[in-house]
Amino acid sequence: MMAPVTTPDPSPATAAARVLVQALATLGVRDVVLAPGSRSAPLAYALADAARPDGERPEHAPAVRLHVRVDERSAGFLAVGLARAAAHDDGGSRPVAVVTTSGTAVANLHPAVLEAHHAGLPLLLLTADRPHELRGTGANQTTVQPGIFGAAVRLAADVPAPVGLPDEARDLRHLAARAVAAATGARTGDPGPVHLDLAYREPLVPGAAGWPEPSAAGLGHVRARSGSAPWSAPGVGAPGTTGALPAVVERSSVAASTGRSRRGAVPTVVVAGDSAGPLARRVAEACGWPLLAEPSSGARGGPNAVAAYRLLLADPRLGGAVRRVVVLGRPTLSRPVHRLLSRPDVEVVVVAPQGGAWPDAARNAAEVLTEVPARMLRGRLTAPAGWLEAWQTAGKAADAAVDALLDGPGEGDPRRSRSGTRVTGPALARAVAGVLRPSDVLVVGSSNPVRDLDLVARWDTPPLVLANRGLAGIDGTVSTAAGVALGMPGRRVRALLGDLTFLHDVGGLLRGPLEPAADLQLVVANDDGGSIFATLEPGEPERADVFERVFGTPHGVDVAALCAGYGVRHTRVGDADGLLPALAAPGPGLSVVEVRVDRGGRRALGERVAAEVAHAVDVALR
Repeated sequence: MMAPVTTPDPSPATAAARVLVQALATLGVRDVVLAPGSRSAPLAYALADAARPDGERPEHAPAVRLHVRVDERSAGFLAVGLARAAAHDDGGSRPVAVVTTSGTAVANLHPAVLEAHHAGLPLLLLTADRPHELRGTGANQTTVQPGIFGAAVRLAADVPAPVGLPDEARDLRHLAARAVAAATGARTGDPGPVHLDLAYREPLVPGAAGWPEPSAAGLGHVRARSGSAPWSAPGVGAPGTTGALPAVVERSSVAASTGRSRRGAVPTVVVAGDSAGPLARRVAEACGWPLLAEPSSGARGGPNAVAAYRLLLADPRLGGAVRRVVVLGRPTLSRPVHRLLSRPDVEVVVVAPQGGAWPDAARNAAEVLTEVPARMLRGRLTAPAGWLEAWQTAGKAADAAVDALLDGPGEGDPRRSRSGTRVTGPALARAVAGVLRPSDVLVVGSSNPVRDLDLVARWDTPPLVLANRGLAGIDGTVSTAAGVALGMPGRRVRALLGDLTFLHDVGGLLRGPLEPAADLQLVVANDDGGSIFATLEPGEPERADVFERVFGTPHGVDVAALCAGYGVRHTRVGDADGLLPALAAPGPGLSVVEVRVDRGGRRALGERVAAEVAHAVDVALR
């Protein structure tokens, strides 16, 4: 009689998964997002052990926070949100791991990987795979996973299936250390996603053996390079900075063409794009320059910030007079800003502390710096007398004109309908901006919501505004917001997004009953379609014959019914009077405030706002 076949206990796959989880926890990983699957079972079991409460974890199992989602695309963007939250609450770059099974599950991570790549977010992509001998054989759920994310990852490793060799654990710890260093940009200053494709052979489930004792073998300490912190400046948390004056402060092609000395007063503005940070505000206020800050810049606040800046750039006394722009962060929202940065008579100075690339879509940067010159921070560079005051005066006039137009008919006005004043996108953004406290967090969706917010948001001390501006897609916004809320449980989190953005990631509402709940209010501007296209060339009246079907894309979805299906609280607002009560008290858990927004007049509203602002500014500057 043949002796029964015995399975090593634990299996090589189980042992390797446990070693990897131990190593990642030691290296600072606290949050892991898991999408279920069979081939990834060794990691799933290890993470389930590590996620048990204190006192219930197996001996030697580390502590991690586990988040389970059934859709890999939602899982990827949940990790993006957790990484964004960690970057702000932890004050540094803390990687978040995502675990999937093999096959199409891996490909579904690609949109989140691209966002993390362009936004510089540290994600660890742990994708389970079939062992090498099954690749190319037609085996079920087997495709070419190594290299699937191309140039969008900082490091990619095709990890062979473990077999139990003595040095495998040390080698895996060494790989984990390299992966975390690459993801956080410790040596390069260029954080981003990392892909470990992990092959496993059966058996994929653990036996009775316990966890291995933790070991430091292979876990070399990777010291972060000096000055790798984002948006560092001389004397501002950047070890090793010298404060030396870069060449941009000594020479200028603009000065040569105008005969103006570089040391003289030059009409300058600061453009703060996404993730510029508070340093942009500091530079503007030190030098007395107008601050043109996007909502997600982290700099939009204070006396130098001009809310309706994009409408002022066409005025020859303001935008037309600019001769120098200092750019921090990545500006992506405004065509007028892009035109400003493209002008041959404007010197563009880009401050880009990290990464190999820098924002210069117009290919017009005169200087690219890794830090803000000390002279700027000390206010030694100035603008002509009255320059800032002119922008401030124009900005106040523009704000008043925008408010008057958005407020619409008042009580007793015959233009006011019985059902109340219809809500417009900018009016909704203004209401959301108005209820935010400095300690609040707002995740804002792409397309019109972020641009509406850019027009109307006025803060002295701004809330934390986050947005997926890496590729500015509508993908995964609900899941990103949920990740932010889970990563910042002590702060009130809202999201402002359009209906198509909401529907594109409606699966992000799905949370299993065993998963922790996020306190998150989703404010959905529902105009039954893609109204941003109405403001672009496809929205021109002469192209109206095909607009609705291929650009406007009306959907007619019953949002309340969708929310009911997911067990999510829903409130519908139909007029301006209902906005503030709906926004005032979000309450615990996940909720959706659906605001019916008029899409038909979107293009006309934009044109009228521009005209009213131009007139108000002209009067104010006379």
